[in-house]
Amino acid sequence: MNFRFLPLTLALSAAFAGSAQAQNLLSLYETARGYDSTYKAAQSQYTANLAKGDQAKALLLPTIGIAANMNKTDAELLAAAQTATSQSLTLGLNASHPLYRPANTASYQQGMRQLALAGVQLKAAEQDLMVRLSQAYFDVLISRESLEFVRAQKVAVAEQLAAAKRNFEVGTSTITDTREAQARYDLVLAQEIAADNDLRIKRLALNQLVGLTNIEPKSLSSQAKLSAPDLQSLDQWVQQSSASSPSVLQSRAALDIAKLETSKAEAGHKPTLDLVAGFTPARYKNGKGINASQIDSNTTSVTLALNVPLFAGFATQNRIKETVALEDKARSDLEAAERGVAQATRTAFYGLLSGLGQVNALQAAEASSQSALEANKLGYQVGVRINIDVLNSQSQLFQTKRDLAKARYDVLLGQLKLRQAAGTLVETDLASINAMLNP
Repeated sequence: MNFRFLPLTLALSAAFAGSAQAQNLLSLYETARGYDSTYKAAQSQYTANLAKGDQAKALLLPTIGIAANMNKTDAELLAAAQTATSQSLTLGLNASHPLYRPANTASYQQGMRQLALAGVQLKAAEQDLMVRLSQAYFDVLISRESLEFVRAQKVAVAEQLAAAKRNFEVGTSTITDTREAQARYDLVLAQEIAADNDLRIKRLALNQLVGLTNIEPKSLSSQAKLSAPDLQSLDQWVQQSSASSPSVLQSRAALDIAKLETSKAEAGHKPTLDLVAGFTPARYKNGKGINASQIDSNTTSVTLALNVPLFAGFATQNRIKETVALEDKARSDLEAAERGVAQATRTAFYGLLSGLGQVNALQAAEASSQSALEANKLGYQVGVRINIDVLNSQSQLFQTKRDLAKARYDVLLGQLKLRQAAGTLVETDLASINAMLNP
């Protein structure tokens, strides 16, 4: 009865294992770049933004068009009591070049800002993918090691249960020791099932992110040295985030674009000047039309077209009010982004320092818990400790091991999140963490 869940657990584990593919963090990142839908959508948006930015160049370039017209005219001449027919073909080549159009200039500058914004947005998507992948990768490792610790604890509790049964049979312990050990063993079985299910879910999340199945991530080497942030000054990290964070850079670009939108609106009060040229050949059947003026001809024209706006029903004034308000909104959005990034950087910085402190403390706690377990086992053997003391020491030791494993991976993820907040996260940062994994 006590082992009733064990066959089910083993069967589920065997069915899920299949053929595993050992992958490190860096290779999975390259795979995710070509599979993750969120990142691919960002790439498509980047391409679209590049094209949109290039469209603005057309506003400063000339436009050329061809127009053709074929006409047949039947005129009834009442005085001559006859009908005259004329057929003509007109082909026009027209070109226009803007000489002074302030709105077009502002739109072109907006397009150039759009090009810069596209690069920032793609960089943000790359950093987001690095963090999401690392989170999923470390989640699998944390769950896998937790399952290993639970199974090791199950073996230790099973040994303690067997010892309690033997001692009860020879009369050196009470039935209470056996029942306590049996209860702890049943609890560990339940924890094993939960840990196995959690690992399965975490694997599915990682598989979905990279498009592979049965991935077996490489765990962190026991020799890996976890380091503090490169820049020891928090102010330096905050300054770096203000200069490089994608969210801040996007907000700055949005403010620049909003200012240029105001310039476009103000251009509604300004004149425009265009150079217009045209060449229009006209040809008639038999060389002439119905009247004497309709003969074959070539017409060439060059025009300076000046347009001075006088009144547009207050549309321009109200458009300026709108863009000025939107410019103020963009400025407030920039301030909010700078404050948010500064706060996120501080949070990531202190979180990383706290994580490093936890790792050091848990390493000491692991050694102490191991010593406490050995002391309780010895005390149980000589009769100065009871079975529950040993079981509690075992539980404390394995819980400490699980907490230490999680804390180590949290530190690695914290390093990436700090660099993401500061806007400095690049692929080489993944490579440095990848070097800490077991070969």
